[in-house]
Amino acid sequence: MIDGLTTQAKYYKPLVYEFFRKEWRGSRPAWGEFAVEIQMEYTGDPPWMDLDNLAKALLDAIKGYAFHDDAQVRRLLVERRAGERERITIQVTRDP
Repeated sequence: MIDGLTTQAKYYKPLVYEFFRKEWRGSRPAWGEFAVEIQMEYTGDPPWMDLDNLAKALLDAIKGYAFHDDAQVRRLLVERRAGERERITIQVTRDP
């Protein structure tokens, strides 16, 4: 989960790096196929952000941590919705 939103994709990579550095110590990326769900929650008016650009930035950020390459993503769901606060939630699961 990433608190806050920005249209600058480069903002997310260091946040994801810090998460994996602190929370996933010693884990290694896996082979196989994955499903990735990305939910962007916003308050007020929807942000002027292309969801495909957001997805690409986040997939690039988690590449090398959850999986080796984003070509391993078999299913991708990206959605934008109103929420109680601005944040992005990413869920990565193995796709059988």
